[in-house]
Amino acid sequence: MYTFSSKLKTFSLILMAVGLLGIGYGFYSAPKDIQAVEAILAADAHGSHQESSNSSTEAHAVAGEKKVNAETEHKAHLEHVLSQLQNKPWAALYVACIFFMLISLGVLAFYAIQQVAQAGWSPVLFRVMQGITAYLPVGSVIFFIILVLCGLHYSSIFIWLNEGITNVGSANYDKVIDGKSGYLNFPFWIVRASLFLIVWNLYRYFSRKNCLAQDESNDDSFYKKNFKLSAGFLVFFIVSESIMSWDWIMSIDPHWSSTLFGWYVFASFFVSGITTICLITLYLKSKGYLEHVNTSHIHDLAKFMFGFSVFWTYLWFSQFMLIWYANIPEEVTYFVTRIQVYNLPFFGAVAMNFLFPVLILINTDFKRITWILLMASTVILFGHYIDFFNMIMPGTVGDQWFIGISEIASVLFFLGLFIYVVFTALTKAPLLPKRNPFIEESKHFHY
Repeated sequence: MYTFSSKLKTFSLILMAVGLLGIGYGFYSAPKDIQAVEAILAADAHGSHQESSNSSTEAHAVAGEKKVNAETEHKAHLEHVLSQLQNKPWAALYVACIFFMLISLGVLAFYAIQQVAQAGWSPVLFRVMQGITAYLPVGSVIFFIILVLCGLHYSSIFIWLNEGITNVGSANYDKVIDGKSGYLNFPFWIVRASLFLIVWNLYRYFSRKNCLAQDESNDDSFYKKNFKLSAGFLVFFIVSESIMSWDWIMSIDPHWSSTLFGWYVFASFFVSGITTICLITLYLKSKGYLEHVNTSHIHDLAKFMFGFSVFWTYLWFSQFMLIWYANIPEEVTYFVTRIQVYNLPFFGAVAMNFLFPVLILINTDFKRITWILLMASTVILFGHYIDFFNMIMPGTVGDQWFIGISEIASVLFFLGLFIYVVFTALTKAPLLPKRNPFIEESKHFHY
């Protein structure tokens, strides 16, 4: 049985405490009115003026947008910036929350695939996968609360939820969003979210229950139940994952759409989930656990990390190239914003999620070396956090983005919570599923 290290537990609690303080500060320090925004922009403009005397204060105050001459236009701009800056702590919390929740969902999907494929190499890793998926219920509850708060207008992350957005004659009326209101409306949206989260968690609960029951069974009945359950889950998952990506990420930019988006989001959190399995497995091995996990198992995990990094890049390029080449204004603006305003994180994500893992993990020997895998895993996870940052932040905070206290604190809190929940779950059952039909094959897996 695994014992949760007191040092690791303390570390996770410290992360959560520091994260909560930072999140609270982020909300507290967000501007409350237009006057506070004017002071912030004036301070930024003054700092920029010190660096370049050729740039006017007004040009910097509008952050690259056209100069506004009319008083009403200037006030509208300040109100827009106020909304963006008030969104910033919400968006930072949202990015970190959905990222860690989808990591656990990615691991759940990977586990289900192993069950349906009747894979012989992976059963010794099943308890690690189940430990990671234990975060899904916790992450789901927090995420659902955030969605409800968005619907109650505590946040403007989803502009299509704003009041008057579908009311003809309203100052906020948007014809495009009104045309999508049959699908993008709060009751239908939150019901879909409830359904997805409940079914995912029900599968996690019953698949783990059957796996534990199989340890005490005299036949393979519970394994067969898990096989059928996993097959049904994967059908539901592939449909719900696509809709989830439209609902929770793509609708942040409701004027834009991509037919590849569901696959793109899946590739991002799926490779993050596999990478997390690798990291936790390496940690447990270093502490003397998982005696039957050998370098061949680690090598297989690294191959999945490599393969799905390439798959993510294929989808990234396919989506980007088709939209950029077609140059349809309402589509290409999505990438124009990210290239011009989010230049560093946009191309940095490509470097971290493609160039780095491909150059490192393409070597077969490197897939078996612990310190290289630790380095590659850390870069991949950070890179895919930045990928989610790129998907969500431009539609919520626009050009007012920067990696600040809110972003760092949100990651720290959810990282601490993730570590605490996952490693607590690992203490609840033996790390080896002893009655799995393929456990002996998995124990002696070598190539």
